[in-house]
Amino acid sequence: MAQHKIILDTDPGIDDAMAVFFAFQSPDIDVLGLTTVYGNVPVSMSAQNALRLCDIAQQHDVPVTQGVGMPWVGPESTYAHFVHGDNGFGDIAVADPTRELDPRSSAQFIVDTVKANPGEVTLVAVGPLGNLALALRLCPELPSLVKQVYIMGGAAFVKGNVTPVAEANIWNDAHAAEIVFGASWPLTMFGLDVTYDIPFAPDFVDILADQHPVMGGFVRDASQFYMDFYSQDHPERVCYFHDAFPLAYLIQPDLFEFVTGHARVGTGELDRGQTVIALPGSTMSPLWTEAQQVHVATKVDHARLTQLFIDTYGQRG
Repeated sequence: MAQHKIILDTDPGIDDAMAVFFAFQSPDIDVLGLTTVYGNVPVSMSAQNALRLCDIAQQHDVPVTQGVGMPWVGPESTYAHFVHGDNGFGDIAVADPTRELDPRSSAQFIVDTVKANPGEVTLVAVGPLGNLALALRLCPELPSLVKQVYIMGGAAFVKGNVTPVAEANIWNDAHAAEIVFGASWPLTMFGLDVTYDIPFAPDFVDILADQHPVMGGFVRDASQFYMDFYSQDHPERVCYFHDAFPLAYLIQPDLFEFVTGHARVGTGELDRGQTVIALPGSTMSPLWTEAQQVHVATKVDHARLTQLFIDTYGQRG
């Protein structure tokens, strides 16, 4: 089977690290580049962390770019250091990167790479969506050139994790998200509807470390801080690896169930970042019926997804 060519747009981040390593380990995925954005951490740290992940995985030829550092509208964001630690990796020691960034912006890299591989590249965005929004401005024909777009973000039919209605990635840059959700490309959303459905316990990261002592060991060590945060409101010690879900779908699409509906993203003071999905027949308002349709993951096979993560970490040594 041919590999899936992807650009992984990321803001590393502990669950980002788990997802990046998962992509590198999968024989079914060809990572054409890591494009970075602010979100969990400032964009300069995000870019340097992506380089660090490439070093750890010995992926020295994968380009890494630095992208958008502020929301499309409004002031600089606050960051999730209380979730991911001051260095984005749970405050464990990580060596400085051994190489430099690709000089292009993340948006320009997306445009250049998609144009060089028309119809072949899937954009997998697991942070705020400013890079994708800017790429659309640089190249209005981009939707016709991209194979598909997968997003980790949003909360369609469940509560948010930043506000009662908004998930963090979409809330962080709601205006950019409205642009991205409104583009005429095939978009699939993996939001809290599925990612909050599977808590991962300490024995899971221990198994990843057994499967791959370097990458899995890094995820295990970094995740201790992450679990400290999530366990404050959970009866057991757990964390959530949100960002790997769209990558898992690339490999095993039958893990998930979906609904399709017209999507809008709230940009007001109270509804900022809310992802509202109008299911077929639910409204006659052109504000919704003329909006783009997206696919929304609503269910996932817990056991098989967990086993896919474990098996993939055991690939390639």
